[in-house]
Formats: sequence, C-alpha cells, structure tokens
Amino acid sequence: MKQGIHPENYRLVAFKDMSNEDVFITKSTASAKEKIEVDGIEYPLVKLEISRTSHPFYTGKSKLVDTAGRIDKFKNKYDKFKK
Repeated sequence: MKQGIHPENYRLVAFKDMSNEDVFITKSTASAKEKIEVDGIEYPLVKLEISRTSHPFYTGKSKLVDTAGRIDKFKNKYDKFKK
C-alpha cells in the first residue's frame, strides 16, 4: 500500500447492524462517539439501521424493518378515508 495517501483517521472501525445485532470490522474514516469491545479489542462503533446481513436484496428474504414507525404514521394519516 502506498504511504501517505490515506487520511490520518483511517483505522479499524466496528459497524453494528441494530436490526440483528451483527457486528463487522473494517477500515474506515467514519467518526464515532461510542466504542465497543470485540474479542478483547476496543474499536470505535458506528451504528447502522440496515446492512448486508439484514437487507432483503442480499439475504433473499423480505423482512419489514420499520424503525421510525412509518407504517403507523401512514395508517393514522389515511385512517379517515376508510369506509
């Protein structure tokens, strides 16, 4: 790898999928406020709502991920149009 071409904060970072608790570690410059310990080593933690382990395209399974309550908001908004 060429020296001096990567940013100063290019380091190992843990990414955690909050929908299925999967954690993977890769190099990144993403900023993180929290830390997590994996196999006795502490890494900066970046939380994700969806990743390769929970996305329907990669898993081949349709799974409803509704973290913001979007379905309930939609139902409440259009509830007045029910007959």
